[in-house]
Amino acid sequence: MKHFKLSGETKNCGMTTLHRIEALIDLPQHGVKAGDRGGWIESESNLSGSAWVAGNALVFGDARVYDDARVYGNAWVGGDAQVHGNARVSGDARVYGNARVSGDAKVSGDAKVSGDAWVYGNAWVYGNAWVYGNAWVSDNALVSDNALVSGDARVHGNARVSGDARVSGDARVSGDVWLFDGK
Repeated sequence: MKHFKLSGETKNCGMTTLHRIEALIDLPQHGVKAGDRGGWIESESNLSGSAWVAGNALVFGDARVYDDARVYGNAWVGGDAQVHGNARVSGDARVYGNARVSGDAKVSGDAKVSGDAWVYGNAWVYGNAWVYGNAWVSDNALVSDNALVSGDARVHGNARVSGDARVSGDARVSGDVWLFDGK
């Protein structure tokens, strides 16, 4: 059974028409009751499972939010991006391109995940951080502030990348390492 319907309320976002969703059933894991209005999607194929889009959040293009994931605040997910598992995308965060956010990962603040990047596990990308290219951030890793992770870089374990730090190319940051401002 589908857990939402298009409410009939629309708005234009560039050349794309978005539709506000409305819950058909209670989704207690998201604090949603039947009849609650959610965020905005381009088509029903953008949202499945028991996932939810709330607030002013947007999901468009061929992007998919599914399983028990949630996109809320002013966040948007576009292109061919996927947000799934118990992942959360919030604030003014952007997930686009072929990027994936999965597991219990979080992307928040003004953070961006793009290209073929993947954020998963319990990883958290926040602040003005940007993960792009083929980069992966996983396990309990945190990427924050103005940090950039790009190329084929991997940040995992309990690693912390923050400040104005840059991790790129084939770099690997793992374990209990803290990288701040490139130091």
